Amino acid sequence: MKFTFAEKKMGSSEELRAYAEKKIGKLDRFFKTEAEAFVTFSLERGRFRAEITIHNNGLYYRASELTNDMYASVDSGVAAIERQIRRNKTRLEKRLRDGSLMERDAVPAFAPSEEEPDDEFQIVRSKRFSIKPMSPEEAILQMNLLDHEFFVFRNMDAEDAIAVVYRRKQGGYGLICDDGE
Repeated sequence: MKFTFAEKKMGSSEELRAYAEKKIGKLDRFFKTEAEAFVTFSLERGRFRAEITIHNNGLYYRASELTNDMYASVDSGVAAIERQIRRNKTRLEKRLRDGSLMERDAVPAFAPSEEEPDDEFQIVRSKRFSIKPMSPEEAILQMNLLDHEFFVFRNMDAEDAIAVVYRRKQGGYGLICDDGE
């Protein structure tokens, strides 16, 4: 597993990084290919937050834990990701077709916007990423794994049209899809 560490408002010791690598590295047994782990340590109002994001074959697993001890935050984050993987393992096996988790040639590239418009609608952050074909059910699963409110994808059930699934405030999910006109 490849690790990338970041700190916000604090420094991290080599012991903490080694501890995080050891604990998060145990999750590697769930993946067939090498995964990437992004770990952010931060200090918020006297409490320690560990944010762990694991990327493997187009799927992201994310957990963020806030405790009084950074080591406990890492342990809680690893446990939360392991629960996500276990909970969704059967769903992934049943729903996903063979090869749907294989990464495409284009690797997602995240880049901040360099343009600063002068009008009142100022874009403060832009992201670029590849949009892979999947079913709406797969998109909802990915959205839930990322703990996002919406997810953009190519709807393979509608001739690879760009679509968005979103979590409704009243419960359930919504789907926005191009009508092809």
